[in-house]
Amino acid sequence: MDKGRLEAFSDGVMAIIITIMVLELKVPHGAEWSVLAAQWPVFLSYVLSFTYVGIYWNNHHHFLHAARKVDGSVLWANLHLLFWLSLMPAATGWMGENQFARLPVATYGFVLLMCAIAWLPLQYSLICANGGKTSLLAQAVGGDWKGKLAVAMYLGGIALAFVAPWVSCLFYATVAAIWFIPDRRIESRIEQ
Repeated sequence: MDKGRLEAFSDGVMAIIITIMVLELKVPHGAEWSVLAAQWPVFLSYVLSFTYVGIYWNNHHHFLHAARKVDGSVLWANLHLLFWLSLMPAATGWMGENQFARLPVATYGFVLLMCAIAWLPLQYSLICANGGKTSLLAQAVGGDWKGKLAVAMYLGGIALAFVAPWVSCLFYATVAAIWFIPDRRIESRIEQ
């Protein structure tokens, strides 16, 4: 199957996710710094989630750029990832509106964890559809230490949310920072 429709659909869904998140930012009522400062938890939640959606969009783009074709399993795996990403606006809003309370922070971490887990079948199905273990994609992924570290940090963040939600948020931000640094694995393989 042609991968163009998959890319266009996924780009559209991710753009809608970002749009929903930004629409949740309310205009402060008042012209004082104190009114604006009261909105910092919502804004900080938005920044973190925008970064995450951007990271998924970027990696999705690179992965599909390296793929030659997609099949039905790729389509379903992609929908699975988009399902979990589509929950990001609700988790973001709940966490920000409740000023990083324990259960919302744990729920946010759960959504991040499920997005990371949903990435794995997409990655696997794309590798299978494009030549298997010897494919360009398989070589580029390698041991995927970033993916394994992310899952471990999300699990730790979820557990810590009930004790120290701010530490959980630091875990989530650290994972975002690790993934924000450009991953040259796929680009370097494509150039060869």
